[in-house]
Amino acid sequence: MIVLLIAMLLAIFLLPNAWAKWVLARHSRGRDDYPGTGAELAEHLLRRMGIDGVQVELTEQGDHYDPEARRVRLSRNHFEGRSLTAVTVAAHEVGHAIQHHQGYAPLIARSRLVGVAQKAEKIGALLMMAAPFLFILTRLPGGLAIVVVAAVISFGTAALVHLVTLPVEFDASFQRALPLLKDYVPPYDMPGARHVLTACAFTYVAASLASILNLGRWLVILRR
Repeated sequence: MIVLLIAMLLAIFLLPNAWAKWVLARHSRGRDDYPGTGAELAEHLLRRMGIDGVQVELTEQGDHYDPEARRVRLSRNHFEGRSLTAVTVAAHEVGHAIQHHQGYAPLIARSRLVGVAQKAEKIGALLMMAAPFLFILTRLPGGLAIVVVAAVISFGTAALVHLVTLPVEFDASFQRALPLLKDYVPPYDMPGARHVLTACAFTYVAASLASILNLGRWLVILRR
């Protein structure tokens, strides 16, 4: 029974990320019938939407839009790739640039929350490094409660922020990117494009679940 429960929990935490990676890989085959790369489509869409001052850059830090630097950043496979995954991911990140250009309030709020999440994760890292001292602290009256609260604030805040970003991701995918892609992607590829856009959003579900898993590990350690 315990083994089954552990297997179910692992599935809940691991499947979203595994499914997202599978979808992106499935549609990453190069396509000779596509007129441009992901980066070229991103640049074209920015011009089409009249968004000035936003540049498309190659990155090793994962696909994202940086509202402070005003940069659409794409990984090498998507920057140089000529595949359904490459052009769809590029359109998704341009979707965030469109949100920013139009003053989409949830994106602005998300950007502020991301800063909070990063600080919270740093607190979590500090807690891990300070673990030997924290174990001593937990033997004092109220010490365990302090450590538990700190861990919940750290990892729980990160998980919450990742979940809050989901509406922003779905808007960028299905309200911004998808209508644009219909003009560039063949109709028979549109179901695949929808799957890729959904996978882009599910990466944040996976990140949220990972934060919850980290929190759970901390609570188990502190109860020993």
